[in-house]
Amino acid sequence: MNGTASLRLPGALMDDLRAHLFCADGDEHGAVIGASVHQTGRGMRLLARRLFLAEDGIDYVPGERGYRMLTPGFVLRCVRSCSQEGLAYLAVHNHPGTDRVAFSCDDMASHRRGYPALLDILDGPPAGALVFARNAVAGDIWLSPQDQIELDHAVVTGRTPQVLYPAPRKPRTADARYDRQARLFGDRGQAILGSQKIGIVGAGGVGSLVNEYLARLGIGHLVVIDDDQIEDTNTSRVVGARASDWKPRWLSARIARRLGWKPTPKIRIAERVAKEANPDIRFDAIDADIVDPNAADRLADCDAIFLAADTMRARHVVNSICHRYLIPVWQAGTKVQVNDSTGDIADVFSVVRHLVPGESCLWCSGLIDRTRLAEEAASPDQRAAQTYIDEIPNPSVITLNAVAAAHAVDDYLFTTVGLTSPDTRAEWIRHHPLAGYFAQLKTHSEPDCRQCGEHLAAGPLEPLPVRERSQ
Repeated sequence: MNGTASLRLPGALMDDLRAHLFCADGDEHGAVIGASVHQTGRGMRLLARRLFLAEDGIDYVPGERGYRMLTPGFVLRCVRSCSQEGLAYLAVHNHPGTDRVAFSCDDMASHRRGYPALLDILDGPPAGALVFARNAVAGDIWLSPQDQIELDHAVVTGRTPQVLYPAPRKPRTADARYDRQARLFGDRGQAILGSQKIGIVGAGGVGSLVNEYLARLGIGHLVVIDDDQIEDTNTSRVVGARASDWKPRWLSARIARRLGWKPTPKIRIAERVAKEANPDIRFDAIDADIVDPNAADRLADCDAIFLAADTMRARHVVNSICHRYLIPVWQAGTKVQVNDSTGDIADVFSVVRHLVPGESCLWCSGLIDRTRLAEEAASPDQRAAQTYIDEIPNPSVITLNAVAAAHAVDDYLFTTVGLTSPDTRAEWIRHHPLAGYFAQLKTHSEPDCRQCGEHLAAGPLEPLPVRERSQ
């Protein structure tokens, strides 16, 4: 395992924790976070799932060797609860200050005394401690009595995410290639973009545009998932597609099919475009359907995901990843609605939906159709038996796709580099070019929703809605 650790906290949980730690008395307060554990190639990612607030004078009392301490009874109740759910145990307290924070010598001594025993009770997940200032956090994570790692950073997910470090970090000067945009984002913003790992589900009309935009903006790592090949009917709207990707110029379509010519996979076109735009980019081309468990797994440690595939199954899987792994998602797409009886164009729109973990959800908003989800999950034989009829392809135009892609990437950029106002409401946007207006759509989550409620921050403790893994 990479020897780093990070923490992700849902916005609502962090609001409750901040209100408890930094109340009007200005004193020190305590709590415990239970976090699911996701081991990745980028290190350990802790996902804050449970919050136990210690009541002053009852659970958080004057310390025997330090200023304050959690009582043994409170610690035992919390660690047993974490053990039952398979969660890591993270003791929390606060220190004065704003942008810098560190453990005291008394804090570190208490870790050495208590955490080996807590590890025995947890029997697998780590134990650790977090200390917060108002805009900073430090962490001491115990993997075993002999092996400890420091928390590198924490991400508070929300409409406007926040990244917390133990102390401010000075970014290096942005590469000259990004001089113009760094004048807007700053060197710090450009460094953030360079460190990001972004997933794109769907490399067609919208996804191919998102892919190029992100590559040119200097994103460090892209993971693109698509199992489709280019066709002559979509070369006009897939960025970077060439006539030769569909068939050799010197062959007729009929002969190409007879010879078994295979058109270029869309992910290979996306890879070519991204690397031409940014030779330094890391690019993972995943030739698979998102319901393939190995493909879905590749998104679970991303920093953000763009959903540009409009099947119900893609929506279901990506919506689940958003809430289970606390990863923001931007769904972008276009729609041309045709009157079935007259053939007239009824409406045209481009839409961007920002999914905030625990706050906005495709299930709660009625955007995952159970009937279509079942139809898409059926085997070819089952579809035939049910007289399943494939939908007629919808009209699609590259300029409509560009509106959705640009607005989605803009929203990602401004929220990620910290330029969005903290008071900005989580609303989705829809552009109607025929009528010439933008609509803002309110988002919400239902209290009893399993996806954005019960499964929030579950990480690998709850399986994703994907195909069964092959043995």
